[in-house]
Amino acid sequence: MTLLAPFAGPVGRLIARRLVFAVLSLLAVATIVFWAIELLPGDAAQRILGREATPQALDVLRQRLHLYDPASLRYLRWLVGLLHGDFGISLAANRPVLPYVVDRLDNTLLLATAALIIHIPLSIGLGLVAAGSRRNGLLDTLLSVAVLLGMSVPEFVIGIWLVAWLATAWNWFPPLALIDQARSAWQLIVFLTLPVITLNLVMTAYVVRQTRSSMIDILQSDFVRAASLRGLSRGQVLLRHALPSAIGPAINAIALNAGWLIGGIVVVEAVFNYPGLGRLLVEAIGNHDVPLVQGAAMALSAAYIVVNLIADIAVTLLNPKLRTALA
Repeated sequence: MTLLAPFAGPVGRLIARRLVFAVLSLLAVATIVFWAIELLPGDAAQRILGREATPQALDVLRQRLHLYDPASLRYLRWLVGLLHGDFGISLAANRPVLPYVVDRLDNTLLLATAALIIHIPLSIGLGLVAAGSRRNGLLDTLLSVAVLLGMSVPEFVIGIWLVAWLATAWNWFPPLALIDQARSAWQLIVFLTLPVITLNLVMTAYVVRQTRSSMIDILQSDFVRAASLRGLSRGQVLLRHALPSAIGPAINAIALNAGWLIGGIVVVEAVFNYPGLGRLLVEAIGNHDVPLVQGAAMALSAAYIVVNLIADIAVTLLNPKLRTALA
């Protein structure tokens, strides 16, 4: 009973259910990753070494990868290795996969955190400005057009455009986000600027739209009109009365963006040559490094599931309606 005490309440039971689903999701991802590579035409040794590989070289690599064992046995052995933190040995780098992946994952989480620090106040603030402006006025129209463009243009197009203008034409920022070369906090910020701008231009549009729509509905409610009749300023009405009731959809959108960051950041890392986990996965695929591909894919999936788990729990705790439903 003592071990189950933290999960006794409704919120605790919710967290327990989410944890179970997260573990099952990781197991499903591990199964898909292994068998997706296993079912490709030819064996892994042939794909790695190419058509011109000698039989001796193929035999050595097949023994190294245990390809002579049944696929089901290798799958179980791989799952056991994952549970013990053994992701195998990278064929290209000849080093353990796990520390290699962890180093790159730290860089990916740094970029994602920097993007979210800007994203949350920026998106909610722009949503408030759009909702508080005159309907179909100049400011509202400009923000609506910007939101539409942000939701329509892919992140790699935005990244290439920023490199062409801000890095190449105007020379304001370095075109490559080589954070390993940063010698100070300011240099690190400079290297992160273009990737962070790219991610925010993609993510912010949807949250602004959600915040604007929910705020407009709340502003037409009776309790907000009553607050206006009491002589409160427009800013007080928006921040004190309308925003707490309208923040739910915005929080849900931010939670979705937090999960998207882990997957969508792969493209941005490739554009800016950022030394993160996404770029590592692209390089591993190019090098036909099967253990590294499996390890990087599992790390990305695990990070995505954990971020979504945290976001899901946070949304529930911050939303009064959901807390009341749980109780």
